[in-house]
Amino acid sequence: MRTLDDLLAEGVDGRRVLVRADLNVPLSRTDDTVAVADDGRIRAVLPTVTKLAEAGARVVVCSHLGRPKGAPDPKYTLAPVAVRFSELLGSAVAFATDTVGESADEVTGKLAAGEVALLENLRFNAGETSKDDAERGAFAAKLATYGEAYVDDAFGAVHRKHASVYDVPKLLPHFAGGLVLRELEVLSTLTAEPKRPYVVVLGGAKVSDKLGVITNLLPKVDKLLIGGGMCFTLLAAQGHGVGDSLLEADQIDTCKRLLAEGGDKIVLPTDVVVAAELSATAETRVVGVDQIAAGDKGLDIGPESGRAFAAELSGAATVFWNGPMGVFEFEPFAAGTRTVAEAVTGAGFSVVGGGDSAAAVRQLGIDEDRFSHISTGGGASLEYLEGKSLPGVAALEV
Repeated sequence: MRTLDDLLAEGVDGRRVLVRADLNVPLSRTDDTVAVADDGRIRAVLPTVTKLAEAGARVVVCSHLGRPKGAPDPKYTLAPVAVRFSELLGSAVAFATDTVGESADEVTGKLAAGEVALLENLRFNAGETSKDDAERGAFAAKLATYGEAYVDDAFGAVHRKHASVYDVPKLLPHFAGGLVLRELEVLSTLTAEPKRPYVVVLGGAKVSDKLGVITNLLPKVDKLLIGGGMCFTLLAAQGHGVGDSLLEADQIDTCKRLLAEGGDKIVLPTDVVVAAELSATAETRVVGVDQIAAGDKGLDIGPESGRAFAAELSGAATVFWNGPMGVFEFEPFAAGTRTVAEAVTGAGFSVVGGGDSAAAVRQLGIDEDRFSHISTGGGASLEYLEGKSLPGVAALEV
């Protein structure tokens, strides 16, 4: 796999370089403004963009945002991202109001050496995500005209067989950016011979989303701690009533099998924070997992569970954490995630698996430098740990 350093060694002065970034960031909306709510993914790609610009490249950045349906949708425009990108970069980022149309042609055509442009949302074009190879390839061919070389630094998208990730590298000299290389290095550490004890913490809403990674990791970990909404299907598999908590009834038998296979490796909450409704002012109670009543919604792990999880993490040499322990966006249900996050920082080698976990770290005000690595790709991290081939990585290896 050729790298950004290889490209820089070749020389990029005056050359157009197409950079696939992952700028799929959360936005905050008020009546009259839209702004970036969490700029972590923008900051993550800055080193690659900066190195290219300083070397004299004409840098054309492309990304997706959200899940528009293959056509322009103002809700998902990258315009607010371009504003924050400019602020962080310290120089203007020219913004094209389309991806492969007149605006993109004009903006990229006017770029001088060392300047940066951002194309509009890739997913405004049906060809980006199409399952039809010809349609996807046709879009990739248009996109590739904006670069003489291609750099993929969008680890959060490498598990997608999309035009900008999988097809464009077939058309241009292609290189892996520093962010992608760092992510692969970290994840290979987790799957090869991690230092022990090796503890994995999983949370989030659905156990079905993480069955693959649970199955693949169980033989490799010393402990698997499970919280968040997904824990309630496992608790139901143990015979507990879960009230109105999140439940995937069709996964109960699978969870019974996992619990039998995992034995004492799998650690579930013993108490939870419940409320009748999800709100910032909800009246909450802490109950044992055998005392969840009808009408109760389990929305966080309880303090006893938090202490137990922290104790398991306290002596860990390696930790991978993906998924919050509760609905951390609301203060009454943030304590479990905060307790786990603080405990993860004490591990010898600590990896936060992107997505909501990374957002929680920033929202809860925990210094990111206290973790060994915060991934930019939750889904990509999980698929790597499942042992799946990642299309975007495979494309760079050819």
